[in-house]
Amino acid sequence: MKMNYFVFGTNDKEKAVIFYNELFDGCGLNKIHDQGRMTLWGNDEFMFAIAEPFDEHPASNGNGTMLGLHVDSMNEVNRLHKKALELGGVSEGEPRIRSNMHSAYMRDLDNNKVCFYTSNT
Repeated sequence: MKMNYFVFGTNDKEKAVIFYNELFDGCGLNKIHDQGRMTLWGNDEFMFAIAEPFDEHPASNGNGTMLGLHVDSMNEVNRLHKKALELGGVSEGEPRIRSNMHSAYMRDLDNNKVCFYTSNT
């Protein structure tokens, strides 16, 4: 079994799409669906989406919920973390070695938590 996709809820789809379009630029995740309440980026291995909740209640983030994105290098961890902050994200942990992996944490515009990490230390 492997994870196929991950979805974050959003309360401002337009701003969230801009954030993730810029963040994923050059990362190998391409926008493959942008219709109605959902926008989806993907490649051959993984898909990520933002969506306005189907039940029409406000989106909220889960306490303890986090998406981990494995990238190819320490430089890419650093670059993505810096870029996320430039796009309006908030740091939840600067890039450094944790548990034998180089990782960095951020929250997006809807306060969802994302970790960028690599085992190439």
